Amino acid sequence: MGRPRGFDIDEVLDAAMRVFWRKGYEGASYADLTVAAGVERPALYSAFGNKEALFRAALDRYTEYYQDYIPEALELSTARDVASHILRRAADLNTRYPDHPGCLSINGALAASDDAEPVRRALIDVRADGEAQLRERFERAKAEGDLPASADTGALTAFVMAVLHGMAVQAKSGFSRARLESVVEQALLVFPAG
Repeated sequence: MGRPRGFDIDEVLDAAMRVFWRKGYEGASYADLTVAAGVERPALYSAFGNKEALFRAALDRYTEYYQDYIPEALELSTARDVASHILRRAADLNTRYPDHPGCLSINGALAASDDAEPVRRALIDVRADGEAQLRERFERAKAEGDLPASADTGALTAFVMAVLHGMAVQAKSGFSRARLESVVEQALLVFPAG
């Protein structure tokens, strides 16, 4: 029988998530992670396996607790409301925490070495899943007449995702929430109506 852990796994995971959110996967050192979590490196290995597994657990936690607005948005009645909800909530999330602005799934691996390829691919997959869900929702809106019959749902989805990802990069660069909200307003001006 192993020794019981001397730390709260959720607190450690939250601390690690914030480090990855701020520094990205490769920018986060084990020293950064252990200091933030308040545990020694062997304890992190014991609890999570390795840095990649810790990052994946942090990404899952981030998705569950911080991107819960996306499933909410997909249930809204119009495509424009869906896009508006996602973009407005992202503007809030990207600027809510001054010590780790932006988006973990974007900040995580904007630049990555060959060694971090599995993490980069995991982040691409997470973003692709979100894009597929949004496109499916826009296709439903088109079928219901909420979007014009001529709407290119693939291009519309790519547009919303480009604005969403660009806002995360801009937040990391210091854009304020007010500035990001003006970007949202501009993006919504060109959103097609049914």
